Amino acid sequence: MTGPAPTASSSRVLICDDQELIRMGLRMVIDSQPDLTVVGEAADGDAAIAGVAALDPDLVLMDVRMPGMGGLAATEHLCALPHGPRILVVTTFDLDEYAYAALRAGANGFLVKDAPAEEILVTVRAVLRGEVMVAPSLTRRLVERFVLQSPASVPVQRSRLAALTEREREVLALVARGLANGEIAGRLFVGETTVKTHLGRILTKLGLRDRIHAVIFAYESGLIRAGD
Repeated sequence: MTGPAPTASSSRVLICDDQELIRMGLRMVIDSQPDLTVVGEAADGDAAIAGVAALDPDLVLMDVRMPGMGGLAATEHLCALPHGPRILVVTTFDLDEYAYAALRAGANGFLVKDAPAEEILVTVRAVLRGEVMVAPSLTRRLVERFVLQSPASVPVQRSRLAALTEREREVLALVARGLANGEIAGRLFVGETTVKTHLGRILTKLGLRDRIHAVIFAYESGLIRAGD
């Protein structure tokens, strides 16, 4: 299903969810905004991939568990495209394991289905700006629940820590504990710009996409553990 023609200045959104009521609710929220337009809907991953090819959306709101091709496989496919859309995972509040896998696959954010309209719009716009949107508390819960069930990856990831300086490890540990850049700057008595520089170097040295993947790496490498 396609939506109204977007204006030149509006961002194009594709909604993928197997529940029609969920799609209707998200459409109402997004289409109420002058800078956002729902250009299509999909009920499974195959339809989402076809919709992206046909409609060229800027953002896909991707459900996780769907009949046929699920959101994880669709996310992996779309994130592998050279100029694919940004992906915002939309799932239930119980933090199912597929949401974590979707973030690892390259999704740009995580949103729960019962989030209020204001939170949905803030998250959508932030992801469209290029930010990675997962609240630190949700990131931590995802990582602690699922990364720690795969201890076999720890030795391999720990060896990669050697690429970081002592200060970079310190910054990474604070990022993994959920501190924002300003809070890290205050803790280390440096400027926020310095923290951003350190984080950029960390991502580059470790070959990580974004802050979420830095948090995942910190746990997988054993730099930080649950309860720290």
